[in-house]
This record gives sequence, C-alpha cells and structure tokens, in this order.
Amino acid sequence: MDKRETIRSMKLFLFDMDGTLYLGDRLFPFTIPLLRRIRETGGRYLFMTNNSSKGVEDYIRKLKKLGILSTREDFITSAQATAYYLQQHHPGKRLYVCGTVSLKRELERAGFGVTEDPDRAECIVMGFDTELTFQKLWDVSRLLSSRDIPYIATNPDYVCPTEFGSVPDCGSVCDMIYNATKKRPLVIGKPEALMPKLAMERLGIDPAETCCIGDRIYTDIRCGLNAGITAMLVLNGETTREILDASDIKPHFVQEDAGEILEVLL
Repeated sequence: MDKRETIRSMKLFLFDMDGTLYLGDRLFPFTIPLLRRIRETGGRYLFMTNNSSKGVEDYIRKLKKLGILSTREDFITSAQATAYYLQQHHPGKRLYVCGTVSLKRELERAGFGVTEDPDRAECIVMGFDTELTFQKLWDVSRLLSSRDIPYIATNPDYVCPTEFGSVPDCGSVCDMIYNATKKRPLVIGKPEALMPKLAMERLGIDPAETCCIGDRIYTDIRCGLNAGITAMLVLNGETTREILDASDIKPHFVQEDAGEILEVLL
C-alpha cells in the first residue's frame, strides 16, 4: 500500500505536538485545517506527547491560545501513561517527583500521594522538570545510592525543541543522575508502546488503522514501530535528512510536514 492509500485507510492519528503541529508558540499553518479535515472524514486524532512538564489542563489552555479547542479526551500523555503504569505495578506508593507542579498534580489526580521529603518516598518519578533545582538532583541521587527503590521516568527525550533551538529534557537529567549513581530508570513514554496501546484500547481502534506522526526518530518513530502501527516521520522538527540517513530506525513514510496528510485527505 502506498502512502496515500495508507493515509486514507487510517481511523486514528496519534500526533506528537511540539515540532509536529507547532513549534514553541508558533502554530504551523496546516494544523487547524488538518485536524478539522480528519474529523470531517470520520477519523479520530489524539495529541500524544512525551512532555510531562505540563498537565492536560495546561495543554488545553495552550492549544486554545493557538486556536485549537480540545478536551481531556483528546490527549494521551507520558504523565497519564506513567500514572497508569504506577497503578498497575506500584499502587498506593508515595512518590518523590523530580518534575513540575503540573506533573505532581496529574499523579495526585490518579490517586497517588506525593511527598517533598525523600525519606518518606517509596518510588521516584522523573519528568521533564522545568522547575529543576539542585536539591532535587541531590535527593534523587541520595535515594538511589542508599535504597533499592523503584525509579521511573516519564520519557527519555534528551532535548525539548524551542523557537531558538533546544533545551535539556528528562533524558538529559537522567543521564546526570546515571553519572552520579550508575542507575537507569524504567522509561514509560515514547518509544515504549504503552501510550499508543492505551489510545487504541480507549477508542477501540486496531493497529492496522492507527498512525503515529512525529518529528523524532528515537521516540516518535520507534514508538510507532514498537506498537505495530504505521510510523510517519515529519522533517519540520528535530530530525533532518542527514539524521534520518544515519539512523538504523526507519519510518514507514517520510514527509516534509504533516500538511501532506491534509493534501491527501482533501
């Protein structure tokens, strides 16, 4: 099946957000017409993001400022997937969260207690922490060095894209912790398959009818491949042709941007 036939056969589009539908606070011009067209043709879309620095309500407000109306049901985030994993494997544990207030609220919303006291912690959760302090790094390093404690990371991204370039993301901070403790976390978000699997289960849609679209090979594309769904790479974010050519991870399809999906659906 060629790219056009594949796009037309999709019932669920899982969109990465930053670098795919917008960059920082700049919305790509094709985004709103594309989302509208998917709905008009009977399809569904979810915003699937590794960025755990914002809660779903934060994303709803951000998208509204960009002109996109959304609800909680339109999102599948690494914070939600982390909460799901913890409910399945570490129910009731008290969490020390190296993350933002928004991430803490998302985990509390899922029923977990969050503590600022590392001595009371029963599990560590690392996120994309835009409120990072050295004290948090100290606490996590001490916990991992002195105790056998579950250690979870919402996502492995090394950088987060901005209008001027990139800033360090969760994976970069986890590398700092590894250099101090030689401990690696269990990663929940992309490239692991949990988020797309939760999305398909929620909407009752098969892998053959589901497509993951993103700008990063090592998270978005590998996630789609791991989940057994169609993986589309866009080149208007982090990945360049040179990066793609050098990578052993290959998407099913490559396009300059997600606007090419709109051209097909029209």
